[in-house]
Amino acid sequence: MGETLRVFVAGATGVLGRRLVDELADRGHVVVGLTRDREGDELVAERGGVPRRGDVLDADSLSWAVGDADVVVHAASAVPTERKPDEEAWRYNDRVRQAGARNLTVAAGEAGAHRYVQASVVWAVRKDRGGHVDEFTPPNPDRTTRSAVETERRARAARKFGLDPVVLRTGWLYAPDADHTRQMGRNLLARRFPAVGGGLLGRRCATVSLLHADDAATAFADACEGDEDGTYHVVDDRPVGLPRFLRTFADRLDAPRPPRVPGWLARPFLGRDLVRFLTTGFPTDNDPFREAFGWRPAFPTFEDGLDQICDRWLAHGTLRETPDGYVWADEE
Repeated sequence: MGETLRVFVAGATGVLGRRLVDELADRGHVVVGLTRDREGDELVAERGGVPRRGDVLDADSLSWAVGDADVVVHAASAVPTERKPDEEAWRYNDRVRQAGARNLTVAAGEAGAHRYVQASVVWAVRKDRGGHVDEFTPPNPDRTTRSAVETERRARAARKFGLDPVVLRTGWLYAPDADHTRQMGRNLLARRFPAVGGGLLGRRCATVSLLHADDAATAFADACEGDEDGTYHVVDDRPVGLPRFLRTFADRLDAPRPPRVPGWLARPFLGRDLVRFLTTGFPTDNDPFREAFGWRPAFPTFEDGLDQICDRWLAHGTLRETPDGYVWADEE
């Protein structure tokens, strides 16, 4: 066991954040998780953290909440989960990311912290026609990722506060308790989730890099404990075409395989942003992060992760097995 750190986590009640609180506490660190209500307090405390009320949009509340942290983590976001979110929802997500990064870097500097860890996403640098990306690929944001690019810039500028910044761009996060993963499982069972592809007939598939949220948490914990700084991609070991991912997910659920649908046909129902996400790939690798921090994913492939998700859903009653196959519990 190395040095005991005091780590402040913004976004401590989210899918990544609550796992990170748990992981850091298990490693013997003192973890303070930012909360806004009693439910959040309980989530953080149950995982071995110390809940502290505040808001990333309120700089004064952060000065108190960050306290004397050694490391500050910005894992907060408000990415809309609706199929076609409106502009107001995206503006709120922008504020949480951007104003949060500004306020947290200032508070971290004032607290005398030595390290600042910023969450971002790989698809902020995806190419217009897909293709492999790495840490040196120029940003190529759209409406959904432009605030992620801005938070990266603010994180790197945190050096002026005496902080060592680490930006972790994760692959597409999935987990049994992630809203979009649950929506996908439910819709695959209900035959409402097509495999959207590019091109006139939808035959051009997007190859993406994924990451189980459990592995994201260990990666962020390693970054908190490490000595290196810079920007890294944190993904599993094997990129996959989205149609194959969806077919495999459907197979795990004993659901019909989703039909192929061209993006232009799906756009009125799914919205431009979601169709672009589903049809423009962002394959990458985790080699630089592995080398710098010694991290290894517990779920190196998406098949491993889907097995865990379906097992967890069955154990918790989210999925129920019937003579006619699996059903989503609240749709029986």
